[in-house]
Amino acid sequence: MKVQQITNTIVMIRPVNFRMNEQTTVNNYYQKVFDDVLPATIQAKALKEFDDFVVKLRSVGVEVIVLEDMLEPNTPDSIFPNNWISFHQDGTIAIYPMFAENRRQERREDVLDVLEEKGFVIENVVDYTSAEDEEIYLEGTGSLLLDRINKKAYCALSPRADEDLLIEFCEDFEYTPVPFVANQTVNGERMTIYHTNVMMALAEDFVVICLQTIDDKKERKQLVNYLKEDGKKIINITEEQVIHFAGNMLQVIGYNNQRYTVMSSSADKILTKEQRATIELSSIILSSSLATIEACGGGSARCMMAEVFLPKK
Repeated sequence: MKVQQITNTIVMIRPVNFRMNEQTTVNNYYQKVFDDVLPATIQAKALKEFDDFVVKLRSVGVEVIVLEDMLEPNTPDSIFPNNWISFHQDGTIAIYPMFAENRRQERREDVLDVLEEKGFVIENVVDYTSAEDEEIYLEGTGSLLLDRINKKAYCALSPRADEDLLIEFCEDFEYTPVPFVANQTVNGERMTIYHTNVMMALAEDFVVICLQTIDDKKERKQLVNYLKEDGKKIINITEEQVIHFAGNMLQVIGYNNQRYTVMSSSADKILTKEQRATIELSSIILSSSLATIEACGGGSARCMMAEVFLPKK
């Protein structure tokens, strides 16, 4: 079985009560407060952005499995399913511990039922959620940047990404852990970046990464060495580009095996000509406006897509 780095099938959750999650603002510095905007307006805008995004993905041949969110329990961040579940080529699913209590209610067994109905094979479920009892977290492919071919798990350690749990995951899934600390400047202070996939995106032959967020020179050098030895072209972005979610992108497969690198309009607009040219050597850029989702949720295109690598019957 050839190991895949990217897939043509993703799961997305259609929001019913999207808003800024007050429980995640403590360490997600990308969220913005909109006191003067009605919740119904925010939900309507987010829903339109979501639906437009799905249409764009499907129009190029990406298989998007959309599940409707439910009003109860109240899960404002359900639009970001990649933080609680990941799907692997050997038929294993991993379920992850979440930092915010109200995000733990996003975990839904019916996602597994829907995938099985569509012919996907689930052999095993590895559940890490008991770590929540000890206030230890590892938020899925938000925390874990998985090089599935070279079996490396890149992880920016943070309150939402515990090193011991990273190592446990790597032992279970046979990955080499590559932990590091990534920071951003917030009001003049260096603060930990909450998710790895905000400052790093791994494609088949390139990586988008903000090296200036890694303050420890030794860690930065080791990371660059790993990426170079695996033949990845390094597209180095700035902290300013990270704020516009240029690190939060995902490569997927569309019609005729065509590669697409998916991102928000905000990320697309802030890329330089050189950065864009490197991506376009192997991939078509596909972008969609996600302004409301980014502002209120503090996440972007990549966070909205849970990749499915499960085998089919």
